[in-house]
Amino acid sequence: MTSIFLPCQDGSLEEYRLQGMPIARPGAVPAFSRIAYAAAHVVSDPLRDADPWGNPAIDWEATMAFRHHLWGLGFRIAEAMDTAQRGMGLTWPAARQLIRRSLAEARSVPGADLACGAGTDHLAPADARSIEDVIAAYEQQIGFVEAEGGRAIMMASRALARVARSPADYRRVYGHILSQTKEKVILHWLGDMFDPQLRGYWGSENFEEALETVLAIIGENSARVEGIKISLLDNAKELALRNRLPEGVLCFTGDDFNYAELIEGDGTKYSHALLGIFDAVAPSASKALAALASGDLSTFRGVIEPTVPLSRKIFEAPTQYYKAGVVFLAWLNGHQRHFTLPAGLQSARGLLHYADIFRLADQANVLDKPELAVARMRNLLGVLGVEQS
Repeated sequence: MTSIFLPCQDGSLEEYRLQGMPIARPGAVPAFSRIAYAAAHVVSDPLRDADPWGNPAIDWEATMAFRHHLWGLGFRIAEAMDTAQRGMGLTWPAARQLIRRSLAEARSVPGADLACGAGTDHLAPADARSIEDVIAAYEQQIGFVEAEGGRAIMMASRALARVARSPADYRRVYGHILSQTKEKVILHWLGDMFDPQLRGYWGSENFEEALETVLAIIGENSARVEGIKISLLDNAKELALRNRLPEGVLCFTGDDFNYAELIEGDGTKYSHALLGIFDAVAPSASKALAALASGDLSTFRGVIEPTVPLSRKIFEAPTQYYKAGVVFLAWLNGHQRHFTLPAGLQSARGLLHYADIFRLADQANVLDKPELAVARMRNLLGVLGVEQS
């Protein structure tokens, strides 16, 4: 049995013996009974980084290969979202390239589907002077996505959070944008645990008041709204929204703490999924969702529930740095040659965090190539001064 010495919270080392079994790949692209978007990361290119914090280079070949990996497992892709480090290393010019390349790639894959994040991140919040500035920024990005033949996910806006003075301002912005989109849009309710600059989004820090504003926006524009992704890491809040959505408007869970129970549902209602954790646990999530589609709840629960402790570790506070854990697992599993992120974000988490992810990933059967994962983990430990005995 393979083992590795990992650091513990008290500064000691423990011998950890791997126990997990890799999830087998399906023989054909599976069908799901839930719409399942995996929010996908981008792969940086450290060999071409002239300015890794201001304008990091992207390894486009590896980035596109990872999207094929997700499509082959049955997922739709949520492209250029916060998992791809929008606003945390991926600039709008780079996001435009990513969207254009992914849409072109999807057209070469039968059945492949994706939706693309469109926001206002090319407008610095400090430069936003009015609601009109925010509207113009949204129009530019959604216009680009639709001109490229894509569907938009209307991302939350730091600039709007800064200039809005009331819920009416949010209704005005969203109503204006939704009135002119070509395709139905997915809205995005992203909590401030993911982005502190979004505190008070929808015009209130009170959930019940924010909920009323969201429901009003959806009710006034339901013909233009495919659904809403809610990322508050609170299943009770998601249920409060889900239970009041108009007929035909979908709830996409973005709750990386409670996704298993929310996707399964209560026998009457359930959530679809748009999740960053699906990037990291794609084979497990694919197997679980296929089992759910066939009515095999035992397999669904048995496969997906072990991934929840792993996800909670990856998304622990400060939650906005979860991208580091997602890319760490992509590196361990051989989807990229190196463990670096745009803007050097791998440094946002410490070695003890990564050691815990390693343990939990093994216990959740998420390490696809255990021997490779151990070799790479040993390299990381050695670089950081942890010698193997």
